[in-house]
Amino acid sequence: MIRYSVLDLAPINQGEEAADAFRHSADLARHAEDWGYHRFWLAEHHNMPGIASAATAVVIGHVAAATRRIRLGSGGIMLPNHAPLMVAEQFGTLNALFPGRIDLGLGRAPGTDMRTARALRRNLSGDADSFPQDVVELQNWFAPVQPGQPVQAVPGGGMEIPIWILGSSLYGAQLAAMLGLPFAFASHFAPQMLDQALAVYREGFRPSETLKRPYAMAAMNLFAAATDAEGERLFTSLQRQFLNLRRGTPGKLPPPAEDIAALQQEARLAGVGHSLSCSAVGAPATVRAAIEGFLERTGVDELMLTGQIFDHAARLRSFEIGAEVCRALAREPAACG
Repeated sequence: MIRYSVLDLAPINQGEEAADAFRHSADLARHAEDWGYHRFWLAEHHNMPGIASAATAVVIGHVAAATRRIRLGSGGIMLPNHAPLMVAEQFGTLNALFPGRIDLGLGRAPGTDMRTARALRRNLSGDADSFPQDVVELQNWFAPVQPGQPVQAVPGGGMEIPIWILGSSLYGAQLAAMLGLPFAFASHFAPQMLDQALAVYREGFRPSETLKRPYAMAAMNLFAAATDAEGERLFTSLQRQFLNLRRGTPGKLPPPAEDIAALQQEARLAGVGHSLSCSAVGAPATVRAAIEGFLERTGVDELMLTGQIFDHAARLRSFEIGAEVCRALAREPAACG
């Protein structure tokens, strides 16, 4: 049976502030829990006026406190920005507060531009090249504390917190396979190497103490509504935000476009269409066909849905429709590959 989950970027809408985004995220998570979503992840980004989840562990704690059973985690923590011990302490703290509900997804990108990355780290000595070593070090901080161990993660040592490797290329797939860890692919904005990365991960997977067989997840955008036209209108907020990012002018999440045809033409010319090609947009039947096709194509064990929708009520309804579709597909295993 396919699992379905939520990736939230804690979007800050035009005319709103970070506090509004945090309130919306907690509300979405409460609903997602009731609709049967398996996990709710938040992503680390910096110097992005439209994304409020820079202090990712803090926001995870806020959302976890507003829910009861849904798994919470990072999609992901950008490990080059942090000392592994600090990450172990943060997620050890989360796991102590919300036992058995915390995931730790790790990425090797900075989650920002290089100037901001330098401000985060003071220098770039802890760069992406040390990512494999940092992942292994982090695993060791979560291992049982040994007698006489001079430095330990408190809390964190001895905790069984699931670690995921995230990626948008073959690198993450290879590392996840080598370490025997679950793998999540960022196909919602970088789908170019999706199929190849999944193949590399599955073919190269080495069983580990924590995972005996490959476990893959992939993400897609969800903009579900009563009609195809309304879904396409909601989608234009993300298209506008992506265009602004491509122009070097990132900002808060804009409302839907008035001239949808003109925006879609501009998005095609800028290559945004390909970047956002893994998207389910439209009425329930249209969304179902898109999700079913994606699952058949990828054969993933879990589907992660994300949606940058300006109106909070419309965003809730979109994820509700997504849950209805996924539940229906879960009752039809053949349809899920």
